[in-house]
Amino acid sequence: MSLTVCLAPANTMAYPNGGGHLWVYLQWALALRALGCPVIWLEVLDPGKPLEATKANVAALRDRLDRYGLAESLALCSPNGAPPPQDLAARVLDLEAAAQADLLINLSHLLSAAVVRRFRRAALVDTDPGLLQIWMTRGDVRLAPHDIYFTIGETVGTPAARFPHCGLRWHYTPPPVFLPEWPPAPADSTAPYTTVTHWWGSRFEFQGRTINEEKHVSFLDYKELPSRTSAGLELAVCLGEHDEQCRRLMEPAGWRLREAWDVSSTPEAYRAYIQRSRGEFSCAKPAYVTLQTSWLSDRTLCYLASGKPAIVQHTGPSRILPDAEGLFRFRSLDEAARALAAAEADYERHCRLARALAEEHFDARRVVGRVLERALERGARSAA
Repeated sequence: MSLTVCLAPANTMAYPNGGGHLWVYLQWALALRALGCPVIWLEVLDPGKPLEATKANVAALRDRLDRYGLAESLALCSPNGAPPPQDLAARVLDLEAAAQADLLINLSHLLSAAVVRRFRRAALVDTDPGLLQIWMTRGDVRLAPHDIYFTIGETVGTPAARFPHCGLRWHYTPPPVFLPEWPPAPADSTAPYTTVTHWWGSRFEFQGRTINEEKHVSFLDYKELPSRTSAGLELAVCLGEHDEQCRRLMEPAGWRLREAWDVSSTPEAYRAYIQRSRGEFSCAKPAYVTLQTSWLSDRTLCYLASGKPAIVQHTGPSRILPDAEGLFRFRSLDEAARALAAAEADYERHCRLARALAEEHFDARRVVGRVLERALERGARSAA
């Protein structure tokens, strides 16, 4: 496929130690390249950050991308599309070069209209289903016009949605995982079920309903789970100033806590942590449960592709997600305990089912290929 694609991540340089965050976009970039598409990786600079800090972050990003053959694809611009500072421009592309691409795939809802309109064709991919549409309705986000809009939420834009569609036609796409980089990996029987997570967020009112993005609220509902299972449970959390509070809440109940940056500071470290785990146990942000979009984490896909059973909180009815076959989706403490017991009782089978689920529905080459086909359809329209 002789199609050049510009990929716009959601500012990976804001998370220089976020190996998991970077994998969200590597899945897309590696799939595009496997499909024969030259890739340009477009980052928007933070004008408020000191130049020396920006230079360090750009160098770190280039180093991470270089391991996947993408360092020379990096392009930089300011939020209004202006070229990067001269000190950065020598080793990167600029927006003028990036805009020669046949298609922009934008995974950042904050990319400005000044940047998006430079491309001949632009596709948005919504990775915060339900939340993005609420932010747009409230005026918190002013989304740049695109030619076509994708979402990883199955109910977005349908009569089942619990939020507005914002006058746009939303096309569902599963999130992708690039399977060659996530082969099945056996785990020791003593390894814990793990996850990598942030705990803190915001909450606000919308149409008489509380929208809560604080994941620690969800985990506290399952604080007593270690006493209900023989499986080890470990949380890799971005602790920071909340270290003492998190440990005081969770460790006495039997949870192991790790500092997330210690296990996921690079894409390779993040992958190794997941592949050494026995499986995933994770709660979702309360907002995803409230909004019932059938959201599934990109992190969970990495566990599934690695042949790890995933026990995660139910976020809505789905056409493709099982509730107890490799992927377990729970609604209560009792269901979570039963899911862990079921996974352990037939562990090897659920490992195979986890990988098969990733192969059937989330294989990045097929997922991204379908997005390309739809995005390039002649006459595709964004209005609902």
